[in-house]
Amino acid sequence: MRWKGREQSGNIEDRRGISGRKMATGGTIGTLAIVVIVWLLGGNPTEIINSLQSNGSGIETVDSTVIVAEEELSEFAAVVLKDTEDIWNMLFEQEGKSYREPTLVLFSSSAELACGFSSSATGPFYCPGDEKVYIDLSFCDQLKTQFGAYGDFAVAYVIAHEIGHHVQNQLGILGKTGRLKPGSGKAKANQLSVRIELQADFLAGMWAHYAEQMLKTLDAGDIDEAMNAAAAVGDDRLQKKYQGRVVPDAFTHGTSAQRKEWFRRGWETGDLKKGDTFKADI
Repeated sequence: MRWKGREQSGNIEDRRGISGRKMATGGTIGTLAIVVIVWLLGGNPTEIINSLQSNGSGIETVDSTVIVAEEELSEFAAVVLKDTEDIWNMLFEQEGKSYREPTLVLFSSSAELACGFSSSATGPFYCPGDEKVYIDLSFCDQLKTQFGAYGDFAVAYVIAHEIGHHVQNQLGILGKTGRLKPGSGKAKANQLSVRIELQADFLAGMWAHYAEQMLKTLDAGDIDEAMNAAAAVGDDRLQKKYQGRVVPDAFTHGTSAQRKEWFRRGWETGDLKKGDTFKADI
């Protein structure tokens, strides 16, 4: 994906220095403050970190390349978010509606949100209560190491999927389905959840459609990366990997084949009317 040097969204809330992860005894903020001050004074931050490590001050090992890589990821996420804003603003305007831009929250390890409490173990998460998407950037590395989903567009797909939930929220879809869930029983609730998630995959595909059509930002192979990521987090694949067996009644997001298929439909059509998973035979 061609993203470097492009406009970033301002709707970013960075909580990475607030939650549990520590790079030093004083926490992430204190360590980064030292690094920034040394850099501004013309010094070498890496030398300072190494010096603090060697004198027994309690600083944990810090790889500056990791810091740089995560900052690049945060910039990438901000560019993707900006693209979703431009595209969904345009599509909502065409329907005579106003699009409320969500906030992307970057956090480390755990975060408090209007929907309760989230940790990096839950993966990226959309909270309709505060209209924010939460993501621990370490999940981007997990996409590769644990799920075999490589490439920057795999990360873009994940963000676009969560923004898809925000679109559902604004269209009233999450509100309607939320009222249906409590009295429907676990099996029915799971089936409803699958349809919600597959529609979010469709909306992510729609975003990719217009990202290419309007912005011309896709590279060869980007759609394959997204499709691979969608398949990597299919319920059947994850259950087989972590439980050793597949339990269809416990599906909440859809199979690998379903997730790929609904992303593909969004990508090929760019037509919201084609993404009604609640009426379709899935």
